[in-house]
Amino acid sequence: MSQKGVGVDLETSLGYLLKEASSALRSAMEEVLRPLGMSVTHYSCLELLAQRPGLSSSELARGAFVTRQTMNVLLQALERDGYVTRPAEAPVGKVLPTRLTPSGRRSLEKASAAVRSVEARMLADLTEDEQSDAFPILQSMIHSLRGDNERA
Repeated sequence: MSQKGVGVDLETSLGYLLKEASSALRSAMEEVLRPLGMSVTHYSCLELLAQRPGLSSSELARGAFVTRQTMNVLLQALERDGYVTRPAEAPVGKVLPTRLTPSGRRSLEKASAAVRSVEARMLADLTEDEQSDAFPILQSMIHSLRGDNERA
């Protein structure tokens, strides 16, 4: 029995569809990263460090959408496994800047190729125009939800 006016119609909810797409993307990424000994968070951390060397644990946590505590545990494991380095003492203030090691870069190269294959699969049925149109639409949704006044 359907109750009109109660809840969200999941068949027509764009928010629900976006969440489903996000979940499917994460699952596909986990599937290709698992054989490389990585999780999506592990990959995200390495990718962030490749693009912005020297990020702090807090900055990495925000960029990877995890808590600082989760990121600290991950960074300890990555440091122990030789993927990242951090100074014993903060050069300035309390921040310990993190950098990729050569081993971390090699691991990231394999993971990036795997993630690109997932993205290519996700976009395979879209035309180039549809792919181009998706960017500003999704960016606008993000800005609206975050309360940003500027549009990208």
